[in-house]
Amino acid sequence: MKLLRHGPAGAERPGMLAADGTIRDLTGIVPDIGGAVLSDVGLSALRGVDVAALPVVDPATRLGACVAGTGKFICIGLNYADHAAESGMAVPPEPVIFMKATSAICGPNDPIIIPRGSEKTDWEVELAVIIGTKAKYVSHADALNHVAGFAVANDVSERAFQTERAGQWTKGKSCDNFGQLGPWLVTRDEVADPQDLSMWLTVNGVKVQNGSTKTMVYGVAHVVSYLSQFMTLHPGDVISTGTPPGVGMGMKPPRYLKAGDVVELGISGLGQQRQDVVAD
Repeated sequence: MKLLRHGPAGAERPGMLAADGTIRDLTGIVPDIGGAVLSDVGLSALRGVDVAALPVVDPATRLGACVAGTGKFICIGLNYADHAAESGMAVPPEPVIFMKATSAICGPNDPIIIPRGSEKTDWEVELAVIIGTKAKYVSHADALNHVAGFAVANDVSERAFQTERAGQWTKGKSCDNFGQLGPWLVTRDEVADPQDLSMWLTVNGVKVQNGSTKTMVYGVAHVVSYLSQFMTLHPGDVISTGTPPGVGMGMKPPRYLKAGDVVELGISGLGQQRQDVVAD
């Protein structure tokens, strides 16, 4: 299934993408795309719904982030060896973990907002993992059983805030609209191998990122198991698993976003996003 949320920001309704490409409204079937709905039992119940009987949503309707009630937005840094190299950093001996404020989460086509004082706002196409059932001290072998599904994420980053000013990366990762998520959550059963997904990103129509989850240093199962040793993962938590090379910071000379730019990105089977870049 491809689950989604549609409607104005802050008032999104649950929905799904039908096989014919139409958006169908799930209002009255489930309260939202989050919580217990993401469990295996909840998803199984949704599979029994007569999609053809559901109301059709106007295709021009705004899409929100594909999951609601995210308690933690966890990111994995330097998880592609070639991206670590372009960043001038070593491949880490363990996954690099940092948090992104959940207030950064927005819809897949919502604008990228360059924050005040920013000169180095950058892009990062990433595979997002959405937790479906509580995970604590889970094994590598069992890790994917706790995943509801996958989505496209843009881990927008302000590099000066992130690396040139004192402290942790969080302040360069958590600005408003720095976490586009969606267009939909593709359930685990429809992704044959999360380590074999092509991913890309363009700026003004020019392809700058062209990679694959095959080249992750630490794969999805490893990351979920690893994180669960340090914190309990809950339904709706999002893990953004790192980006392949081609970010603006790694270009020579570096190239950063400016108002008026258009960013498009996608992952095979998971859909794509489009964002206008505006200044705050």
